[in-house]
Amino acid sequence: MSRAAALVYGVVCYVVFFVTFLYLTGFVSNLGVPRSIDSGAAGPLGAALAVDTALVILFGLQHSVMARPGFKVWWTRFVPPPIERSTYVLASSAVLIALFAFWRPIPEPVWHTEGATAAWLTAGLFAGVGMVLLSTLLIDHFDLFGLRQVVLHFRGQPYEEKRFATPFLYKWIRHPLYVGWLMTFWIAPTMSAGHFLFALVMTAYILVAIPFEERDLLRALGEPYHRWRSRTPRFVPRIGRVAVQTRRSVAKSS
Repeated sequence: MSRAAALVYGVVCYVVFFVTFLYLTGFVSNLGVPRSIDSGAAGPLGAALAVDTALVILFGLQHSVMARPGFKVWWTRFVPPPIERSTYVLASSAVLIALFAFWRPIPEPVWHTEGATAAWLTAGLFAGVGMVLLSTLLIDHFDLFGLRQVVLHFRGQPYEEKRFATPFLYKWIRHPLYVGWLMTFWIAPTMSAGHFLFALVMTAYILVAIPFEERDLLRALGEPYHRWRSRTPRFVPRIGRVAVQTRRSVAKSS
């Protein structure tokens, strides 16, 4: 594949990802998309449970297996390394698109809110979306989604892994990206049984995937990552430590 073709491919994969990400936001919030998590006629409960669970598990398997270093070593025998990440992103988008297309609604309500409570919960959902995007920007959004790799390849420059760093949110928790996703999945003014199933299985996937991800990062980054992991909680910051770090940051800037 030529450098120009790789660049075009990477850009297309990124655009597909971003549109899919926006659609996922509308899908779980039931806002602005033609087919959402609660839209459509309900069918047999057993079939809906089986199909919906299988769709989320399929996403989890694709997302985790293709991210493992061993798979990447094998995969890049067939896929040029500069577009490996873009291909991973495209595959993730394809599985999510299949989930949108084949999802079967289970409309029975788990909870329902109205008025100010519903407005606050909707705001919380979109705060989760914002936290997801912010987390990716803090660790290099364009590297994470394959654009940096194809741009460097197009320019004839070698790709180098980003230096390990813990900016902003990563000073206090190890997985702000996952916290953002959990907020997006669970904060809802109306939670249907289908939405609850989606959030529950996605949460289970996240909890199962984290040890594998951290193991790979420990092998790749070594002692600096080990020290950071040992002192930094996964999801909930230690309030006293946050206060101390905030005071230190203020002192340095003054």
